[in-house]
Formats: sequence, structure tokens, C-alpha cells
Amino acid sequence: MKKLLLLLLFVPLISSAQFKDLLKKATDKATAISSSNSGLDIAAGLKEALNKGVTEQVSKLTQADGFYKNEAVKILMPEELVKVDQTLRKMGMSSLADDGIKALNRAAEDAVKEATPIFVSAIKNMSITDAKSILLGADNSATNYLQTSTTTALYAKFSPVVQTSIGKVGADVIWGNIITKYNTLPFVSKVNPDITDYVTNKALDGVFKMITVEEKNIRGNLNARTSDVLKKVFALQDKK
Repeated sequence: MKKLLLLLLFVPLISSAQFKDLLKKATDKATAISSSNSGLDIAAGLKEALNKGVTEQVSKLTQADGFYKNEAVKILMPEELVKVDQTLRKMGMSSLADDGIKALNRAAEDAVKEATPIFVSAIKNMSITDAKSILLGADNSATNYLQTSTTTALYAKFSPVVQTSIGKVGADVIWGNIITKYNTLPFVSKVNPDITDYVTNKALDGVFKMITVEEKNIRGNLNARTSDVLKKVFALQDKK
């Protein structure tokens, strides 16, 4: 009875406007908490999708001919060396030119194998501040976000791995031979390309292309959503 009397005494002290204000604050707080959890779920789902891209697609690049026989990512002669390629072939050294291209791809295959943890780490540590817009964006929005936000850091970590792989597969010897032979030909402009930089950029391009393949698959194929998180998060995308 005493508690009831106290409550009756207290209620008149709260005006209608005050009550509405308190109710609005409580509602706003609940919405913020809900939105925060939703954002965390979406971020978790996008990260899992990108990790799945590494597991399902990027791993294919690490196999023999993963780059060399995949037309979507195959590394060709650098643009500035097209004349080198053409000249070598005209001089009857087609096999040397072919070996040069194969060596570039072998280096990329080996480098991606060694550097896969770098990509996994980049995905794990990335911060998605606008997860919902990424989820509801284009079918490669998550990959584009990863590419834009991590390429500089990935290049710095990946380049030394590529350089090691170039030596490991003998690409440095093959390319040294190509450049030496070409530069001794009469009437040609001397060349000295940065093969490490070229292979690093092309290998990164290949990695992101393959992650895009899996992201598009998850977005468009219900069967590719192999976990509860993927099903829950990408179901939101289906409603857009």
C-alpha cells in the first residue's frame, strides 16, 4: 500500500512532455543498440564472404597453372615490353619469350601461396564503418572496399614475397637472359623493367578478381551461403 501511495504521488510530477521525452530516449537507445548489433552481424557476414573468396577461389591461383592457364588473371608481357616480345619472336626466339611469360605466372602462383595469410589478416583486421551500404551495393562492393582500403598495405607486404618467388622459380634468370639478349640487338632502345613491381600488381589484381568471383556467387546463389551468418546477412541483400 505504501509503495502504491508513493507511485501515485510521483506520477503527477512527470509532465506529458517529459514522459514523451523519456520514452523517445529509451526508444532511440534501443534502436541504436539494435543497429549496432545489425552492423556487427553485417560486418561479420561480409568478412566471412571475403574469407570464403580466399578459401574457395584464391587458393586456385596457388596451384600449378593457377595464373598461367586462367585467362581471367593470366599475366602477359608488360605493356612497355610488347616490342621486346615481338622482336624476340621475329628473331626466332619465341620459346624465350614464352618462357618469360610462364616465369612471371609461376612467380605469381608461388607468391600467392606464400602470402595467403596476408590476405586473411587484411580481411580480419579491416573496419567496415558502413557495412549496410556495402552489403546493399554492387555485387562486388565488399571486394572493392577491401581492395581500396588494403592495397597499399598489401603491396608493401606482398612485394618482398614476390621478389623471393621470382628467384625461387628462376624467373629472374629467365628475364635477365631476355633483357640481355634484347638489349644487345641493334637499333633497339634499351629496357630494364621492374619485374617485381609488375608481378606484384598483377598478382594482387588476380587475387581481387578471384575474391570477386566468390562474392558474386554468394550474393546470387543461395547454395553458396554455407553458414548461418552468410544466410542471415545476405538475406537482407535479397530484400533490397
